[in-house]
Amino acid sequence: MATINDIGVAAAINIVTALAFLLAFAIFRIQPVNDRVYFPKWYLKGLRSSSIQTGGFGSKFINLDFRSYIRFLNWMPEALKMPEPELVDHAGLDSVVYLRIYLLGLKIFFPIACVAFTAMVPVNWTNKGLDRLRHYNISFSDIDKLSLSNIPNGSPRFWVHLCMAYAITFWTCFILKREYQNIALMRLQFLANDQRRPNQFTVLVRNIPSDPHESICELVEHFFKVNHPDHYLTFQAVHDATKLSELVLTRKQMQNLLDYNINKHMRNQSNRPVIKMGFLGCCGEEADGIKYYTSVVEGLTREISEEKQRLRTGTKSIVPAAFVSFKTRWGAAVCAQTQQTRNPTEWVTEWAAEPRDIYYDNLALPYVDLKIRRLIVGVAYFFLTFFFMIPIAFVQSLANIEGIEKAFPFLKPLIEVKFLKSIIQGFLPGIALKIFLLFLPRILMQMSKFEGFVSTSSLERRAATRFYMFQFINVFLGSIVTGTAFQQLNSFLNQSANDIPKTIGVSIPMKATFFITYIMVDGWAGVAGEILRLKPLIIYHLKNSFLVRTEKDREEATDPGTIGFNTGEPQIQLYFLLGLVYAAVSPILLPFILVFFGLAFVVYRHQVINVYNQKYESAGKFWPDVHRRVVTALVVSQLLLMGLLSTKHASKSTPLLLVLPLLTIGFHKHCKNRYQPAFVTYPLQEAMIKDTLDRIREPNFNLKAFLRDAYAHPEFRVGEDPEPEEKLESDMSPPELVATKRGSWRNTPLPSKQSCRDIP
Repeated sequence: MATINDIGVAAAINIVTALAFLLAFAIFRIQPVNDRVYFPKWYLKGLRSSSIQTGGFGSKFINLDFRSYIRFLNWMPEALKMPEPELVDHAGLDSVVYLRIYLLGLKIFFPIACVAFTAMVPVNWTNKGLDRLRHYNISFSDIDKLSLSNIPNGSPRFWVHLCMAYAITFWTCFILKREYQNIALMRLQFLANDQRRPNQFTVLVRNIPSDPHESICELVEHFFKVNHPDHYLTFQAVHDATKLSELVLTRKQMQNLLDYNINKHMRNQSNRPVIKMGFLGCCGEEADGIKYYTSVVEGLTREISEEKQRLRTGTKSIVPAAFVSFKTRWGAAVCAQTQQTRNPTEWVTEWAAEPRDIYYDNLALPYVDLKIRRLIVGVAYFFLTFFFMIPIAFVQSLANIEGIEKAFPFLKPLIEVKFLKSIIQGFLPGIALKIFLLFLPRILMQMSKFEGFVSTSSLERRAATRFYMFQFINVFLGSIVTGTAFQQLNSFLNQSANDIPKTIGVSIPMKATFFITYIMVDGWAGVAGEILRLKPLIIYHLKNSFLVRTEKDREEATDPGTIGFNTGEPQIQLYFLLGLVYAAVSPILLPFILVFFGLAFVVYRHQVINVYNQKYESAGKFWPDVHRRVVTALVVSQLLLMGLLSTKHASKSTPLLLVLPLLTIGFHKHCKNRYQPAFVTYPLQEAMIKDTLDRIREPNFNLKAFLRDAYAHPEFRVGEDPEPEEKLESDMSPPELVATKRGSWRNTPLPSKQSCRDIP
């Protein structure tokens, strides 16, 4: 197992690595040639068009102003300078709420660390419980004497750990409640101050029942004119536009090649660009590049127009889903938050996400398919989680080579080299686990897409939930179980079954050393590597050197992506779990976690301001998931402490811990009932206030024109000219008689029956 020397070697390696990353970033960011890599958000906003210019040869590539190198660390105060309200306007509420997760970690763990090192570390260190267990063949190091394992069985000092558990619980719940309240208010205020957006008036309707007499479009129009006569405005059918998407993508590629050839000809007008028609443009007949790509683009444009016309006029491509828009937010809120028919599986309504947030590929999935898909994904996720125990066991074998030496003596000469042993135990386990987890987020995101979620935000939240569960089962529980088995392998093989629980109780606190190495690799060097953006930097320069032909190519090469909620948030939650579990067991872990939260807050604040471009805005809708996972980590820490104290024969103090999980669960239910509705529903009072203000400020606003094509498939809007505006329908107009082609009145409310009888 890792000793103090091993931890020191690992800390030195990771500190040097992190400082090297930060120093490299501070130098790279001021070079003009890297400007688009480190400030892409300002380019996308149109607020930055040229990099640093100092005059003289090479100024386009290298910053020749030596004064800027003296101020190379000024990015840190600049990252903290922007006020939170301004940051909301600049980056959106989602990004600000994401940053507050790091602040939450600092608020929770800094006071806990101060109390733990004042009260608990002296209590643990001044005992000799581990020295008395040498005859059990239990392996330990000096750093383990700072943990609960060093207290002998039945000691009255366990009352200190009991009081610490209560203090941790009450402080964490206090901070969580205050943060939940603040973010709920921020969300409501953001929605109240938000500008008019299509999703405020629009509802997604799914599982529209089939009818032999009416098409889906006619069904939707009839249903909402009858059941929402005062507020229904318009609807947008959902098409299966797979072929259209392929055509648009192909035309985009051909148009880019055409632009490249035109630019090439403009630079040298004496020669027309020539291309070869054979394999990959390397052989075959020669042709004029401009004429060829012009004809290809024109042909694709005609095909796209024909496909659009086919989709608009035909009915076979329309799927049983639609975006229904209303004249008021109040009407949309009533529809989205109520059941539409007696059958709750038909005409299912929910708030529509932002148009840019919609994942159109999943809108066409039938209702029955969703259940089958989620069952398949559930089974696949179970086996993925189960089989991942194999690499976890391998990682733990690296972290506990003493047990391997005893079981396999022939390896001892190789791994007993002092420096090599420190590297293996202090650095290699963390980096190996990081590598094994590298491809997992993509797999989980594909699973979420297969399940059928209809918005990017819901896809990321689902993937985040699975990633957190995966890390809890494999990284946390798997590392503890397999690590304990490897760590005390010799002890397990030479003791009776009755003594195994005692050995496990002693060994679990010792696993803090492995998690310390993982925190340093992932939370120190990993976060510093995040701000360096080494991979995007290399990719950008490779693309810029070999693939960028037009300005559009350069914009695509500059695309910074998003903050990655589906991977970042579960990773943060792992640190909450480790901190809460080991705060009362082995508090030596807490300073390493505090360094992570502090460094990550500064780094990601810089990234949110200058780099990441959030592709959607959910107004902090993911915060209930954050709250729930922190509460889950708190309950797990309480249960684990109860189990550990039971193995230490602390019979007087252990029963008093039983009340803590009950109090914590009750606290969670209170917060859920009090604050979660603000993240799920939209209060009718708020909707009415916004509607009233809109009528006062813009009484003649053309809402129907504003919403007409907001939720059309993105490929429909490519190359389209805006249609002429039309007048807004009056809210005070009387309900019209609704015509229908239906041969019966089933599932139709009574008012519609009477109206339909009057129609010739």
